[in-house]
Formats: sequence, structure tokens, C-alpha cells
Amino acid sequence: MRRHIAFERLHNFRDLGGYRAQDGRTLRWGRLYRSDALSKLRGADWEAFRALGIRTVIDLRYPWEIEARGRVPEADGMAYVNLSVEHRPYDQAEIDPGLDPWRFLADRYAEVALDGAEELRQALEVIAAGDGPQVFHCASGKDRTGLLAALVLSLLGVGVDDIAEDFALTERATERLIADWKAAHPGRTLTWPGYGRAPEEIIRLFLSDLAETYGSVRDYAVKHVGVDEALIDRLRDRLLD
Repeated sequence: MRRHIAFERLHNFRDLGGYRAQDGRTLRWGRLYRSDALSKLRGADWEAFRALGIRTVIDLRYPWEIEARGRVPEADGMAYVNLSVEHRPYDQAEIDPGLDPWRFLADRYAEVALDGAEELRQALEVIAAGDGPQVFHCASGKDRTGLLAALVLSLLGVGVDDIAEDFALTERATERLIADWKAAHPGRTLTWPGYGRAPEEIIRLFLSDLAETYGSVRDYAVKHVGVDEALIDRLRDRLLD
């Protein structure tokens, strides 16, 4: 099976299938995908996307991002949900190069985990209730998307090493994400050299912080996000073989 699915304009579209949970079951292929902004779909890319049979798109971006950049095209039989999980915007192109960049980003993820509990719970409910292939995405498919992917995989019982490995696969898209940024901002200079990077350290720091604060990632989901055992069971029944 293919983890990376190639498109001309999308750079970070991946299948989350194949990861093994602690109970021995495996995440089904072709059931849940993660991506960069689907507003870039058109022509042959759109046809390839439709061939995947996607039934639900979860857009994690701000409404103002959608207004500026567009959203996935509408299609019969495909539901669209906008759940803006981030509440404190920041500009990654302007991150101070003197900061510890991975600690900085892990702290921004912690803000999303704190502020976006309602939207994250809704996203988990949408995923658990799905009746076909689904995809969730943000702009680059790295940070907000990476956080939700880590949360879903954790609740399914996938180990930290696999979660970190999945997160870091965005590194394969870094050069193209930088090129997209430069094309969209011809009058600006990219001052942060780590733009588009996704080393494992970021998500490991974030997950460790959640465990230190709440006891475990599962406890974070239950205590702060409002997830219950029934929702976790539905996620596992729907996504695991």
C-alpha cells in the first residue's frame, strides 16, 4: 500500500493506514488521510483525489485562511467541515532564528491543545462517525494536521515512535512547501531557516508535555477535550482491523 500519494500541486498527502496499535490491530489503509491545503486541487489532481472516494473533508484552518486561499471544491456525496483548532495565530516565517525552534513549536502545539479542545473533540467525533474515507488538513499539513494525527493515533493505541515517524514524514515535502511560500509572498523574505521542517523532536516534546500535565495523552483527551470511552471505542472500531 502507498503511504505517500502523489499529486502535482499537493505536497503532503498521506495515508495513515498500516500503523499497529498496542492491542495488535492495524490502522486500515484507505480510511483516513492527512494533507496540506486541498484548495490547491484542480484538473488531474482533482480527479485523482475523487478516485480515493473521500466522503468527509475536515479543514483545520482559520476562516480567514479559507477566505484568502479557498477550500476544497464541492462534490456530491462529500461533506465539508471547518474546525479551526488554532486560536492564537503566529507567523512561522518570522520565528526568531535565535530561539530553540522545536521547543517553540511544541509550545505553540500546547496552545492549540489547550485552546482548541472543542474543535478537536468535534474532529474526533466526525472521524468516529464517518462511513467512508476521510481526510483532514491545514495549510501545510504539518502543525495543526500533525497534532490531530498524533491525537488520533495515540487514542488508537499507536506507539510514540510510530507517531513521531509519521510526523517527520513531512520533511519530504519541506522544499516544496518553501517554494509555495515564496511564490505566495514575492515581496517578503523567509527569515526563519526552519520553515517547513518537521523533525520528530517537535511532536515528541508535545506528547511528553501532555503526559506530564495530564498523566497521558489519553487522559488529556478525556479530562480536557471531553472525549469519553464510547468515542474512543468508536474510533477504534472504525479505523482498526
